Amino acid sequence: MIPSVDLRDFMSSDPVKKQAFVQALGKAYEDIGFVAVRGHLLDTETSEKLYHQCQEFFGLSDEHKTSYEVPGLSGQRGYTSFGKEHAKGRNEGDLKEFWHFGQTVEDGDQIKKEYPDNVFVDALPDFGKYGIKAYKELEETGKYMLRAIALYLGLQETYFDDKIHNGNSILRPIHYPPITGEPKSAVRAAEHEDINLITLLMGASAEGLEVLNKQNEWVAITALPEQLVVNVGDMLQRLTNNKLKSTTHRVVNPPRVKWANSRFSIPFFLHPRSEMKLDCLTVCVDADNPAQYEPITAGEYLNERLREIGLKK
Repeated sequence: MIPSVDLRDFMSSDPVKKQAFVQALGKAYEDIGFVAVRGHLLDTETSEKLYHQCQEFFGLSDEHKTSYEVPGLSGQRGYTSFGKEHAKGRNEGDLKEFWHFGQTVEDGDQIKKEYPDNVFVDALPDFGKYGIKAYKELEETGKYMLRAIALYLGLQETYFDDKIHNGNSILRPIHYPPITGEPKSAVRAAEHEDINLITLLMGASAEGLEVLNKQNEWVAITALPEQLVVNVGDMLQRLTNNKLKSTTHRVVNPPRVKWANSRFSIPFFLHPRSEMKLDCLTVCVDADNPAQYEPITAGEYLNERLREIGLKK
């Protein structure tokens, strides 16, 4: 089991509970990079409705779905068809198709020019409605998680607030279709690390998520229905000069008796604004731990990684 925390402790007015949350979260992120979170801000109805809408959308014909695949967007919005994305260092496509909801800028921020418009499915208006609602609730949850991380690192509590305001985050409903023939590999999604600051995963519809622990063993990750699984991404590992751990994880194929079952998963990849600098924080650099990474912005780093996983040419 991965460590479990309750976000209500951090958001409470009790300084002892708040500090205990900060320490438990920081230790989990130094040790394994994953934590299960109760008391988050994702509404149960939103989660259930969105999962239902995902099943409806991915159940449409391939011809209908591909009409929502937008050329030239590198999969940033709308539909990405089966097998297009692969793990860094791999050429074989993962056994999945997915959809992307992105940021909706509503305050006149000039950054809106950087973002393509979201794509909506005419036949399924609730898909977009609950997708955007889940996006906002997970983004707000992520803000508090990052505030706790900031305190753990010895920064101001609101250090990340302006950096993630109207950030380039993505909500990704994923469908891993039934396996109909002997797969070329044992995985629906090959081992990888996430690109972003943190990832907030709504409970998947089937088992399969595994993380690589410090002993180099694959450990199955299961969360209760009311929990989110929240893990560190490469941007946060880079920013903290490897203090916080971006853990390698994968989605393995189910036993043969379950090949006929689809798997649905909805991660929220919390990204900062493109101009955020990912230079190693001075509080994470000293004589014993010199900076391990060159300076780069979040936008530059994202583009580099999108090319590596096959979504950008």
